[in-house]
Amino acid sequence: MKATVTTLEAKSKGEIELADAIFGLEPRSDILHRMVRWQQLKRMAGTHHAQDRSEVSVTGKKMYKQKGTGGARHGDKSVPQWRGGGKAFGPKPRSHAIDLTKKFRALALRHALSAKAKAGEIVVIDTASSDGKTGALKKQFASLGWRSALIIDGASLDDAFARAARNIPHIDVLPIAGINVYDILRREKLVLTRAAVEALDVRFADVTAKAAEAK
Repeated sequence: MKATVTTLEAKSKGEIELADAIFGLEPRSDILHRMVRWQQLKRMAGTHHAQDRSEVSVTGKKMYKQKGTGGARHGDKSVPQWRGGGKAFGPKPRSHAIDLTKKFRALALRHALSAKAKAGEIVVIDTASSDGKTGALKKQFASLGWRSALIIDGASLDDAFARAARNIPHIDVLPIAGINVYDILRREKLVLTRAAVEALDVRFADVTAKAAEAK
């Protein structure tokens, strides 16, 4: 498929070919859901911890005599039913991460890119560069209608552009190495530079080649 290339000044810079094997799939919500869940679970620290009855600092002395009180029989105060006692089956530090194969994660990325392309929410720009002024860049984004956007550049970012864009709400800037399904889906627009599109072509060259052979 063809995509128009523009600049941040809204000037046309020709066209670029977007590979159908990367941007032309029929998006599957189940694949995207599994990938987003994988990312969110992997981000969880898993450092939650509650003290059980062996860890709380209380006396081990029996509370009162076994018989003759007219009340229930109790031992020490570390049991869960008493204030200051240990937590029964409380959370312990653990990893929440689940497994997804590398092949599946690559497929999910292509489905996310295809979902944005199908929705008409992909914009291709020539370069992502700026003089480092947040105010000027914010006006450019407003004129282009970018209220919520993920901007993906090539192997490295323009420092001035990244510095200016990081102060604008709902705008994320990442190098191509940081592209991921969650950030693509959480922003309204996906903005790719020419360098980013070329890097994606290289990354999925084998998939594109197989698709071409199948035709």
